[in-house]
Amino acid sequence: MSVAKVIEINASSSKGFEHAVQHGLSKAAESVKNIKGAWVNEIKVVTKDDGTVTEWRVNMKVNFVVD
Repeated sequence: MSVAKVIEINASSSKGFEHAVQHGLSKAAESVKNIKGAWVNEIKVVTKDDGTVTEWRVNMKVNFVVD
């Protein structure tokens, strides 16, 4: 039997949604072991005055198995 824990993180990227998610997971993996999955709770964007997206931001929950 295993036990899992969930943490909530925020990440951003100027490249796109998927890059923001990958960046957040990569950074979390530097200090958290056994990451098994994540789900995105929220997506936000920062825009210029003309509506052009300059930054993608994600809020996600990451689950991992506790040793």
